[in-house]
Amino acid sequence: MFQYRQVLARLREGDSERVIARSGLMGREKAAAFRALAHAQGWLAPESAMPEESAIAAIVGQARRARTTVSSVTPWRSLVAAWLDQGVQGQAMHAALCRDHGYTGSYSSVHRLIVAIRKTRPTDTTIRLHFEPAEAAQVDFGAGPMMPDASGSPHRTWAFVMTLAFSRHQYVEFVWDQSVPTWLGCHRRAFEWFGAVPGRLIIDNAKCAITKACYTDPVVQRAYAECALGYGFKIDPCPPHDPQKKGIVESGVKYVKRNFLALRSFRDLADLNAQARLWVMDEAGRRVHGTTRQAPLTLFALERPLMRALPVIAPDLGAWHKASVHRDCHLQFERVLYSVPFALVGQRLWMRITDTAIALYRDYEHVCTHRRGTRAGERITVADHLPPHAAAFLAHDREWCLAQARLIGPACTQLIEHLLSDKILERLRAAQGVLRLAAQFTAPRLEGACARALAHDSPFYRTVKTILAGGHDLRPDPGAGIDPNAGYGQRARFARDAQSLFTAQPGRLLH
Repeated sequence: MFQYRQVLARLREGDSERVIARSGLMGREKAAAFRALAHAQGWLAPESAMPEESAIAAIVGQARRARTTVSSVTPWRSLVAAWLDQGVQGQAMHAALCRDHGYTGSYSSVHRLIVAIRKTRPTDTTIRLHFEPAEAAQVDFGAGPMMPDASGSPHRTWAFVMTLAFSRHQYVEFVWDQSVPTWLGCHRRAFEWFGAVPGRLIIDNAKCAITKACYTDPVVQRAYAECALGYGFKIDPCPPHDPQKKGIVESGVKYVKRNFLALRSFRDLADLNAQARLWVMDEAGRRVHGTTRQAPLTLFALERPLMRALPVIAPDLGAWHKASVHRDCHLQFERVLYSVPFALVGQRLWMRITDTAIALYRDYEHVCTHRRGTRAGERITVADHLPPHAAAFLAHDREWCLAQARLIGPACTQLIEHLLSDKILERLRAAQGVLRLAAQFTAPRLEGACARALAHDSPFYRTVKTILAGGHDLRPDPGAGIDPNAGYGQRARFARDAQSLFTAQPGRLLH
């Protein structure tokens, strides 16, 4: 309002509207209108005191409001205000008013009403968070470019960004997903990139880090809690729906998208990450930051000695999952089956997955540990985890049968080899049955029964069992002295040779 006060001073001195217009303070028509207003208030009288700017503003403001016109969208002001509370955009409001409420005005009227409503509402105030050196870092994911995966098909990438809150130095890595192992691996590589660990990590409420978002009592993912303990940092999740608490990394993600990804081409994910590392050190780290007014690498040189040192031995970062034990005494992770003691069938167990091993826990009690499978469909089984009958069935294979037969004797070995060498039938169960007879009838008797079965050219389980059950192996074999290679007719009871037949009946011809 100081221009109005200067114009009023010149009007009191007798200057005309034309002179005032030439000075550039106010146009002729506006100066004439202001002269009339000042005359009505008595400000032009020489004996009157010069009014203050606040008094001039009050009178001029009233005059302006008197000249305002009624907006064409005023009848729907309450509806527009309700839509504004819901976050509806102005273009959508204008379309809905024209479509459903018979409004025929322009979008400009709707926009002016929105501005006027916002001016009547209290303005949200905020403060800029200040961080000391080594105090905190902020972490976030951002959408990356589409890149060909191992099969050659395009796949969405994600940019993992960790920004030190004091120096603004960044770690950037592009990954395929936002899973727990990826999240933990990015943290490890970020700490190794900085060569130190900040005291606190301000994060969002992503499922890979926070299993239950809450303003006061968030629940941290079990594997991420182990990572925090191993590296010695504190987890500070933002309140739900309040990403402004990590605005530094939010701006950092935008900076990566607009300054690194723009106007660049990449062959694959490895090339993308290689270029990102060079960009962070050569461009992003050396620029003058808009807030700190210094280069991030310059401030990082001051911040790094104050950060927590890396542990001598890197923590074994493992992801935790729950899975049910199937009826076959196995549970599944990433299409690989791992055996579990048969007493735990039907229960849900915790799995701690690392790059090389999978440890199974019942609540907090360790059950067993397996090497991690490398191909889908692989079955990793410990024989002691199976029920006794199943373990015995799987253990009594061909090699076991031959080894047991050699302990009994050569006849048993020969009979078992004959059974297992059948080219048509699989006789493993028959061989197992023969060997089980040793527990019922003793090994020496089984050896004798096998020898008698072989002598009679009947190497079968039923033959051996019949010999043992009838005690025939304990009695002499009546056919032991008969040549097995002799013809059947020579051993027949009523057989006679051809010469005796012709001698007995010389006049009879044989037909």
